[in-house]
Amino acid sequence: MTSKQRTLTALSCQVPDQVPVFELWINEPIIVRLAQLLTSETIELQVAQETFGDESQEIIDLYCAVAQELPLDATSYIISTHREAIGEGRVRDKFGTIYQTSEHGEPFPIEGPIKDRSDLRGFDMLSKLEADDFARVKYVVDKVGPEKAHVAMTPDPFKISWRLRGGMQNLLMDYVLDPQLVHGLARIATDYYLGAVDLAAQAGVDAIIMNGDLAGEETTLMSPEHYREYIKPSHHEIVDYVHHKGLQIIKHTDGNMWPILDDFLEVGFDGLHPIQPQCMDIGETKEYVAGRACIVGNIDCRHLLVFGSEEEVEQNVKETIETAAPGGGYIIASSNSIHPGVKPENYIAMVKAARKHGGYEEM
Repeated sequence: MTSKQRTLTALSCQVPDQVPVFELWINEPIIVRLAQLLTSETIELQVAQETFGDESQEIIDLYCAVAQELPLDATSYIISTHREAIGEGRVRDKFGTIYQTSEHGEPFPIEGPIKDRSDLRGFDMLSKLEADDFARVKYVVDKVGPEKAHVAMTPDPFKISWRLRGGMQNLLMDYVLDPQLVHGLARIATDYYLGAVDLAAQAGVDAIIMNGDLAGEETTLMSPEHYREYIKPSHHEIVDYVHHKGLQIIKHTDGNMWPILDDFLEVGFDGLHPIQPQCMDIGETKEYVAGRACIVGNIDCRHLLVFGSEEEVEQNVKETIETAAPGGGYIIASSNSIHPGVKPENYIAMVKAARKHGGYEEM
């Protein structure tokens, strides 16, 4: 099987030749370090700050090289919202949300263009959506080639809504204080997402990953009832449209998704990412969703990939594959992303272990 066939087979809950390897996101300095470890080239590129969707050409080329050398079975790249610096460590995206950036470049919304219900009138994200937003995604697709699967990362309508409101806390208060505003935001976000799916398909991707947390380690960020009222209808509409376009879709949320797991299955997500080990047992999850959704992830990036040894990483990968892979419908990945704290050597060990222990003929 090609990497693409392997990945799409797993996402269809079928048995590929071996467990596919995927990663939602790799931190820029880690990309540089991985490239140094995996190739014989001298790489002197210095990364001052991450940009999350607006990376330099050099970083994108290194990412493509890393995806080939590790090797990964699928790429994953985020669409751009064209953030521009406005001073004091702040950036503004093209929709009007202002973010404060962390030392790693991660943007935190601090002010949104929607202050109250009156701001919804005439506000349109869809008209500002353009093919250039997917230029980096398309570059990766073309550079890496058709042998691998390609995934476009696009934020959940819930995440889009709270960005427009300048912070999650504002939207969650709206759930109680102004339901009409919440529904209006959901419509704007959903229309934008449907347009993004069209452009993703034109860019040549095979799947979408809807990133945006809906849960913490104890339970969901909102009540299941509020999820069903404010978010689930958008999910249903988007998933149906993605499938209509001939693509597959993975839902990413950290945390304990059990309170709304049945809803995710009913909506029809093809994959669930990342099955966080601190709050979800992968064996229990696999048994529950088997044949209805592919599970993606679970290799601990909080402790194991940060502090563990390469031998411990291999053992964990082996045990995880033994638990989650039988019967198909499993893609190995970290439990979130390859963030600044991860040892690059441990990530390489994780991928090597997946190749060593992931063959279905040996199970």
